[in-house]
Formats: sequence, C-alpha cells, structure tokens
Amino acid sequence: MATNIHQHTSRCTSTNENINAMSVHLYNYSKSTLDIIFVVAAYELWFKQILHELDSIRQMFTIDQLGVDERKVLLLVSRLNRIVQIQKLLRDQIMILETMTPLDFMEFRDYLAPSSGFQSLQFRLIENKLGINKVHRVRYNFQDYSKVFDSQDRKQIEESEATPSLLVLVQEWLERTPGLEENGFNFWGKYRKSVEVMLDIARAEAENEVDEEVRATLLKDVQKQEASIGNKVLPKASSTGDRRFSYKAMQGAIMIYFYRDEPRFSQPFQILQLLMDIDSLLIKWRYNHVMMVQRMIGSKLGTGGTSGYQYLRSTVSDRYKVFVDLFNLSNFLIPRDFIPPLSSSMKMRLRTSLVNGRLYESDSALCSDSSEDDQVPAVTSALNNVAIGTRSTTAGDFCD
Repeated sequence: MATNIHQHTSRCTSTNENINAMSVHLYNYSKSTLDIIFVVAAYELWFKQILHELDSIRQMFTIDQLGVDERKVLLLVSRLNRIVQIQKLLRDQIMILETMTPLDFMEFRDYLAPSSGFQSLQFRLIENKLGINKVHRVRYNFQDYSKVFDSQDRKQIEESEATPSLLVLVQEWLERTPGLEENGFNFWGKYRKSVEVMLDIARAEAENEVDEEVRATLLKDVQKQEASIGNKVLPKASSTGDRRFSYKAMQGAIMIYFYRDEPRFSQPFQILQLLMDIDSLLIKWRYNHVMMVQRMIGSKLGTGGTSGYQYLRSTVSDRYKVFVDLFNLSNFLIPRDFIPPLSSSMKMRLRTSLVNGRLYESDSALCSDSSEDDQVPAVTSALNNVAIGTRSTTAGDFCD
C-alpha cells in the first residue's frame, strides 16, 4: 500500500509518532528508508516555519502597518533573513539523500507510488504566498497543479491564491517610495535626464572613434542601452510576462538601489537583497533536487505520474522566479557620476522615517514633496537653533 510521505508528515501533530509510524511500514522494504523519512519530515517541519514567517511578513508589508510605521523594517529584515537561513538548510539536506545509491532507492521506490514531492501542500502554499503566478506554472499531466490534492487541501490552495502574495505587497510598497512624486523630487524625471546625458556622451565618444569596426561596435552598444533603459520598453516587457512589477514599482526599486547609503533606504535595500536570496536559494534547491533525481532514476517517470527529471528541469527557470525584476535591475543602473544628486530637502527626508503616518523629527516642508529647496533655509535655521541650544525643538514643532 502506498503512502504519501509529504501529506502524512505535514498533517501529523506529533513528529515522533509520525516518524515511528512511517518507519514501521517502510523499514521492512529497505534499510535505507530512514534517510528519506527523516529528510522529508525535516523538510515539512521547516516548510511550516517558512509559512509562519511568510504570513507575518505579508502582514507587516500592508499599508496599515509598514505604510505608516517604518520602524517595522528591521523586523522585516530579520524574518526574511530567517527564511534565507532555513532555505540554506533545506538546500544542503539533499546531500544526505545523495548518500543513497540508485539501487538503494530502487528497493523501496515502488512502495512510494503514486505519492510524490509534487503533493507537498505546504510547498505549494509557500510558492503561492511568495507570488508564483498560476499561468507561469508547468502544467501537471496537462491539468491544473491543484488537481492532485483533495478538496480540503484544494481549499487552502485557493485561499493562498486569492490573498495578496508577497510579490504584490512588495510591489505596492515600492510604489510608495518617497521621491517618486512628479510634483516633488521627481526621481524618474531626473533619472531620465541623466540617462540622456550619459547616452549622449557615449554616442559622441563612439562617433569620434577612428576605427570603423570599433565605432560600429560602440554605437551598437549605445543602441542597446537606449533600448534597455528606454521609457517605452518596460510596459511592453510586462505584457509579455518578462516583468512582474509595475512601472512605478520598478522606479522605486531603482531609486532605492541608487540611494541605498541614505539612512531611510539602507534597510529597504537589504530587503530587496534578501528577496533575491530567497529566489536564488529556491532555484538552487530545485536544481539540486533535479540533479539528485536524474542520478537516482535517470529519465524514468516520477512516482507521482510526472515526467520526472524532464518535469523538474522545466521548473529551474525564470518562470519560477518570483522577484525576477530585481535580478534585472542591473540593466537600468548607471555610473555613480550620473546618478541624480539629491536636493537638500530630499536628503533631509531620507534621514527620517515614518512613525504613526508622519515623518519623525521632520519639518512640515518635508512632510510633502510639493516644494523642495526653497524650504531648506527654514529647516536649517531650526536645526541650528537646536544645535546651539537656543530652544527645545521637537517633531511637533516641525509637523504640527
């Protein structure tokens, strides 16, 4: 009689009872079965922890929390880093399974059918809550991936698909990046001008090149830069599925990259790095799994009815990357000399944080982007008064 290790493990309330029960059934078939029992049990327990962290992270990313109190960013960084560390454990545990030989695995593989790692409910919930879109999934035997689950599990999958994923919440958070407002600092407008200047210089240098072959190569490179950074390219890329983030979210991410040394952007930059770490480790885990499967069963069909190695190999691609846009940000980076300089008021704004919906220890001028440098003298005067001790100045004095 077959048993679904993943489903049995994830639903069991007592780990010891679960391992003992499965050991009694499988140990009679092969002395190597304890390897896979322990590893799968450990996977499902860590999946549960990742889900717990993801739920708390998604809650903090909402406009009601992070949108009004940026002090939660440090906690976000901590919990994202915890997921990253768990993923490193999961990636390395595959090496334990690789100590089995193909013959060892063959002794009890038939007993596992038709169960499969594909049927791990918790792993599918992790994918959905991160933001893997159903349309990007490789179809399971030409049908929806949820068909392998019973009605109770399918309900959880549907709920995870219906609630905002981490991808969606991060996108909304990036869209709120301070400095994107057109009537304020207008980062994107300044960025576009800097790009134009940079490309004009590159084009002029290319045209002045004496060697025709080198000149043609340089001009072609300039054209590629114009295409990749061009204002009209991003929306088109989104419609083809090459981009997940909205146009404005991409602007916010680029701005955070450029000004990551500013206090208000240093931790958001860490968040973007950790999101890429999560994506990278998930892909690396998939790749390690693919290589182990090829080593154990070659090109045979999987126990769950999939094409086995061929199916798993198809999941190691950008279609299963949630934050693929963050990996592609390098296409839009420009040399430091061309990064638009921050205005004095924007510098002040990036040295403060939102607390209870207002900028902490900030001037009323900085609570809005409607004006820029004309308000700086008043702020500077107030700060000088504080520095020389002429009066006690508080956030209330600035923003009331």
